[in-house]
Amino acid sequence: MNRRQTIPKHLRYTIHDFNEQFPTDESCLEHLKEQRFPGGITYCDKCQQDRKHYKITGRPVYSCDHCGTQISPMAGTIFEKSTTSLRLWYYAMYLLASTRCGISAKQIQRETGVTYKTAWRMFRQIRSLLSEADMQLEGAAIEMDEMYVGGKSKGHAGRPMRGDKQKSPVIGMVERSTPEKIGRVKALATPDVTTNQILGLVHEYILPESTVFTDEYAVYDRLGARVKEHKRISHSSKGYVMGDVHTNTIEGFWSLVKRGICGVYHQVSQKYLQSYLDEYSFRYNRRDQGNLIFTSLLRRVSELAAPRAVGDRGMSRA
Repeated sequence: MNRRQTIPKHLRYTIHDFNEQFPTDESCLEHLKEQRFPGGITYCDKCQQDRKHYKITGRPVYSCDHCGTQISPMAGTIFEKSTTSLRLWYYAMYLLASTRCGISAKQIQRETGVTYKTAWRMFRQIRSLLSEADMQLEGAAIEMDEMYVGGKSKGHAGRPMRGDKQKSPVIGMVERSTPEKIGRVKALATPDVTTNQILGLVHEYILPESTVFTDEYAVYDRLGARVKEHKRISHSSKGYVMGDVHTNTIEGFWSLVKRGICGVYHQVSQKYLQSYLDEYSFRYNRRDQGNLIFTSLLRRVSELAAPRAVGDRGMSRA
């Protein structure tokens, strides 16, 4: 058994590091401010130009040094109007980013003392940062496969019969890694698994010059006309690898998702299934970052913040 730390030193971010960097709500607010308004400089609505803003003691806002107009770094983010400690938000994000299989809202409730309703809402908001809707797979070799999440299927070989509502279909596409770049995955909850659904996703996410690897499922029959080459492996005849022809990469990702859902979340509704898939995909696509996935997640807060809003008492917010 390998007892050594498997994460390289430069990619480690431990709970000790977290406590040192974010000991208080104020330190978290200052970090958020620097992410959104580096150096405290941002546009002032009243002055109609960029101005330096300074922290107001005792309040989570910053004031323009010229006219006094106030802005809040939390405005337009997932933290807006939340009465939960900003440090608890950061801690929840740290835990979600630091595990391979996820962490439940119930565990956050136990660790932080917030109510289950608050913990569930926090994780729902955090997962809203993890969608990468505009991502396109650029690898030369792409594996494609489908899986089903939910109750016992009425069908055979894990595939439900038409009209079976017990399982939710998911289609996955993953790039094979190269020495220069790790492979990324795109997993999508779909209403069904049909040829038209498959071809639509291939057109949207896979480049025409890619080679696509699948199993022998009939819905992939017309895929060859949309890509450079289509290679298939026959699982029904107990074939799993023939040279470079296999779907083991996407199967490995499915394994992470299934074990996470069964072992951590236990069950996931169709309504929120996509947000859970986004969570697993986000971590998988950054698996080369070690525990620094947490810092990538923090950056998403400012990257996806609403550009402008008007708050209470005339407070302007970037």
